[in-house]
Amino acid sequence: MSVKIRLARIGKKHVPFFRIVAIDTRKKRDGQNLANLGTYDPIGNKLVQFNQEGINEWVSKGAQLTDTVEKLQKMFKLHGLNKAFEAPKVAPKKEAAASTPEMKAEKASKVEAPAEKKPKKMAEEASSEE
Repeated sequence: MSVKIRLARIGKKHVPFFRIVAIDTRKKRDGQNLANLGTYDPIGNKLVQFNQEGINEWVSKGAQLTDTVEKLQKMFKLHGLNKAFEAPKVAPKKEAAASTPEMKAEKASKVEAPAEKKPKKMAEEASSEE
């Protein structure tokens, strides 16, 4: 029996999420596994769980790591769990942050102010008529 440590997909459609598993090479990608060794979120580019001791145990028994799991293991050794290789967070827009009543009132007054101003031509015509 040849054992590999590889990824098994558990995410939804268009939302990938993987489990790191030890599995017989003859089994399906998402088939019955021998051991769960961690989880990986490729969208956030972070390891949610990573069982380094379990992986070392399976490798000592003769299991082989796939290329992807080797890369994840290197990331874990360099950065640790959930630290330096998380995806950068995007700051929210200023307009979307208007959640307090004061901010909403201020935003509404800014919207009303340009409507009260007259265009320059109309203001010049009004001053020339007087």
